This record gives sequence, C-alpha cells and structure tokens, in this order.
Amino acid sequence: MAERTEKFERFRALHAQDRAFVVPNPWDAGTARLLAHLGFEALATTSAGYAFFEGKLDSSSSFGREEILANAAEIVAATDLPVSADLVDGFGGAPEDCARTIREAAEIGLIGGSIEDATGNPDMPIYTFELAVERVRAAAETARDRSFLLTARAENFLCGNPDLDDTINRLQAFSEAGADVLYAPGLPDLRAIRTVCDALDKPVNVVMGLRGPNWSVDELSAAGVRRISVGGSFARAALGALYRAAAEVRDLGTFSYADAALPGAEIARIMGARN
Repeated sequence: MAERTEKFERFRALHAQDRAFVVPNPWDAGTARLLAHLGFEALATTSAGYAFFEGKLDSSSSFGREEILANAAEIVAATDLPVSADLVDGFGGAPEDCARTIREAAEIGLIGGSIEDATGNPDMPIYTFELAVERVRAAAETARDRSFLLTARAENFLCGNPDLDDTINRLQAFSEAGADVLYAPGLPDLRAIRTVCDALDKPVNVVMGLRGPNWSVDELSAAGVRRISVGGSFARAALGALYRAAAEVRDLGTFSYADAALPGAEIARIMGARN
C-alpha cells in the first residue's frame, strides 16, 4: 500500500507543475522498460498500440477487460514508474461496468486510467450526456479510496461530432462528477486547446502524434496543457520502421536498415535494468 500511495502521489504531483509533462505510451513490458530507461517519469498504456501488435483492430470489440488488464499488468511489473491505463469505454455501457473496471485496474497496480464517452457503436458513437456523466461519476467514486487518478475523455472530435461547446460542457460535467484529469483527443488547433484549458478547473491531457500539426511541449504548456500523451503513435512509428526495413529487403535486397537499429548489447542492458 505504501508503494502504491507513493506512486500515486508522484503521478498526481506531475499534473500540478507549471509546465506540461509527457507520459509516453508503451504497449508491452519491453517498450515500458525502454521508455523508463530514457528517463520518462510515468507511463500510460495504449489500446491502439496493443491492438496493432496483437494483429487486431483498435476497437473495444476487439478485446475485453481481462485482456487489456493483463497487458497493463505486464507493463506495471516491468518498471517502478507510475502507470496509467487506457481503459477505453470501461468495457460496458452501464456505470457499474466502469466502476468494476476501475476496481480491477487498481487491483493490478495501476495508479490511473481513462474512461471515454465513445460507445464503439457507429449508429450512436457517443453516450448521451446524462449517461456519460453517470459513468464518470461511478468510476470516480470507485477511484476515490484507491489512490487512483481518473481521466475522463470526451471523444466528440474523434467520432464525427466536432462540437467544441458540447465537448467543454461534457468535460466540465466530468470534472464535477469527480474526474481528476480531463481529455478531449483530436482538438483541431491551439486555439481550441487553449479554450478547453481555460474553461476547466482540472489538468488537461492532449495527445500528440495522432495527426498533424505537431505542437511542441513549450507551445502546449503555454496553452494551458498539463499532460501530453502519444497514444498509439510510438507503436505506429515502430511499425513504420519495420515496414520500411522489410520493404528495403524485399525490393532492393539490401540491409541498410540495420544501421539505425539498436545494438543487441544496448537492448540487453535496457531490458536487464530496473528503473
């Protein structure tokens, strides 16, 4: 319990700084150790990255709660850093589903996690306002006594409804319902990001690497952002490197890709270290 509380306090303190911090998104134990080795102060899982490397679509219908939490548990065990998790829609539409997910996430050592208001149903891509808030409230009540930092996500801009006013209303309601961090992936520009940050009373997370433009940590900090994640973009970068290497071998019969590869001895040193 003492170790868990210490990780939670470290993670919470990162959000209270005047400058945004970056929480990168590993998709397995090996990438978690590499990112810890590079000096990042906390990690967050990625459902997209996990899906890509399992040969699945990034969809809550592609994996269940048990599978995602098993992946998260491997990442938690790989380093001594605080780990938050992408818990998609809470693995069910009902508030009690979200509460169960937070409870089980805390049990495996996660000190934070996100619940989104996307349904995964193309006919009704976003939960109604009232249900979305109740889901966050149930998650927050479960998180409260578990040293667990809850992030609530408003998915309008990723689900075909680029309504900034509705997004802000949802995030404000999520804050009132008990969320600790607020997150609206896919905001179109710095002006929108600044408007969201100014309208909220809790730290705001922004994802980078999703699609352009790519603003710097300095620019996002000045806009009021306090946490920056990369979602599945590191995983896509790794797949891009593999794709280019394989295409070189197939098309040219050469192996120059190996010049940029990490040496085996360096990988062994990273994987053998405990951060």
